[in-house]
Amino acid sequence: MATPLFSRRYVTLLSHWLGWGLLSYLLFFSQSFNNEIRMPPEFWIRQVLFQAMTIGTFYLNANVLVPRLLLREKTGSYGLALLGTIGVVIFILWGIEMGLDLPIKFHRIFHPDGKGEPRYYGWVQPALFTIVLVLGISTSLSLVQKWQADANSRLALEQARTSSELSFLKAQINPHFFFNTLNNIYALTSFDVELAQEAIHRLSRMMRYVLYETQSGTTLLSKEIAFVSDYIQLMQLRLTDKVQLTIQTPTPLHDQPIAPMILLPFVENAFKHGVSALEPSQITISIQQQPNQLLLNVRNTVFMNQKPSLEAGNGIGLTNTRRRLDLLYPGQYQLVIDSHNPAGEYDVLLTLNLS
Repeated sequence: MATPLFSRRYVTLLSHWLGWGLLSYLLFFSQSFNNEIRMPPEFWIRQVLFQAMTIGTFYLNANVLVPRLLLREKTGSYGLALLGTIGVVIFILWGIEMGLDLPIKFHRIFHPDGKGEPRYYGWVQPALFTIVLVLGISTSLSLVQKWQADANSRLALEQARTSSELSFLKAQINPHFFFNTLNNIYALTSFDVELAQEAIHRLSRMMRYVLYETQSGTTLLSKEIAFVSDYIQLMQLRLTDKVQLTIQTPTPLHDQPIAPMILLPFVENAFKHGVSALEPSQITISIQQQPNQLLLNVRNTVFMNQKPSLEAGNGIGLTNTRRRLDLLYPGQYQLVIDSHNPAGEYDVLLTLNLS
């Protein structure tokens, strides 16, 4: 099966062959079909040589003059080169006309009575028009190909930059998450070793997810939700009775591809800023699924000394998650943040199109 690169090459070759076929028809066959007068053999020699010069002029302009002069912004030199090329072609063609004695032969064909004078320069206007037209087409095609090549290069560079940036952002998110989680496990070891062991087990399972499920750039929605659920259960090990936690996940779940660790920072932010050791607090996490759409709603109590923000840099994961959403789902997500609602909660609503 042909690759797109080879397909483009074949299309380019075919277009060139069709163009030269059209020129051959105009120079040879149209003369035979539309004229009852028998042309002298010298005329066909002249046409063959003229077509050869036309083809040579086309590729000289496309492969030499345009890349070396026009594309290097040497417009004046390019214009002079075109005028020189046209002048050389016309001069050579004039030499062919005189050498083959075509003006006299044509005069004898069209004026058998010998009246009038031969037209020595009647061929100049159509020949000049043909050369200028071919040069114009050559320049246009060369510029279009250059613009396409530049656009492809920019696209490749943008894709490479995006991939590099996503890798960097993910590398930032992961240490931030593990730093918080290890602090939680450290706190558990001082009063409940069994719970600490359970936490380590969950953390190891989550680490396997990060190491193996995030390499391809996408994962299944079921695995992403299971990863978030593991994190929530890990956080529950250190919650007190003052924290009311409500969790809702889609049932049944229809698997779809999703960017890995795209939901975790919102949940992590709720636990980081919505839990107090002294005051009652509430965290509500709702994940709903609609056809080709995922809705994540995270609400947590806001305390005066804790003001989470996506912009202030309080959470590395949240800041990078917004950037990851911009890169991975441009125009396919809505993120609504409400930190001043009547309930006194920090409310995050993410609507993500997965189609």
